[in-house]
Amino acid sequence: MQEMKQDSSTLSWNAMGDEWLTLAQTGESRMRFIMPHMLRYMGDVRGLHILDLGCGEGGYSRAMSAMGAFVTAVDCSAAAIRYAQEQAQREGLTITHNLRNSNDLFGIPDASFDVVLSSMMLMDVEDLAGTLREAVRVLKPGGRVFVSMLHPCFDGNHERGIGRQGQGESREVVVKNYFEPREWDAPLPNGTTSVIWRHRTLSEYVKAFLAAGLTIADMHEPRATQEEAENFRSLTMIRRIPLFLYWELRKISC
Repeated sequence: MQEMKQDSSTLSWNAMGDEWLTLAQTGESRMRFIMPHMLRYMGDVRGLHILDLGCGEGGYSRAMSAMGAFVTAVDCSAAAIRYAQEQAQREGLTITHNLRNSNDLFGIPDASFDVVLSSMMLMDVEDLAGTLREAVRVLKPGGRVFVSMLHPCFDGNHERGIGRQGQGESREVVVKNYFEPREWDAPLPNGTTSVIWRHRTLSEYVKAFLAAGLTIADMHEPRATQEEAENFRSLTMIRRIPLFLYWELRKISC
């Protein structure tokens, strides 16, 4: 049987083990903002064949399957795939799960999906070009890629790149160096195990999308509502500063 390609991304996220499963489901920004905004952004997914690329613990996959989509979930973390499979079975959902590096989706046929979802993972991969190449390969002509990521202009290495200061409504972003540093090790918020973080500029992402054969259909900088900011302290800053960036990309038909 063919084995998953290993690189710094796969090694880093597998080292997280079960810690990610807890962080993913208790992180206020992810559960209260990133995920619900993305599901609304994608619209009606009933009947669509969707690849959840970098599925993590499978929250998006289960939500989309429950909405009527046909979902294949892929992640490089063995612990995440194992947990996602168990949860899907417990909820009576039919989801195909695969342990893969995002730059080598072996066994997944060409042009087999209407949509590829990549939520909060593109900024983590070592091989961005390879990941986008594979996403395009498995997409049908005219198929869409939905991406969420940390906003390159407002989030990065907080010590030497793009820092944060203050608390609550007075919290600010201070751009120390937008172009550097590009890679560093640090735990996730409230985590203890270090993972590799990567910063790429906005232009790097755009050029990578175009080079892969994707066109930009839409870009969205989700803003927290007043109600969200009042109910969840971690979202207060997103009333003023976009910490996340969403893209809708389309495969260019030949």
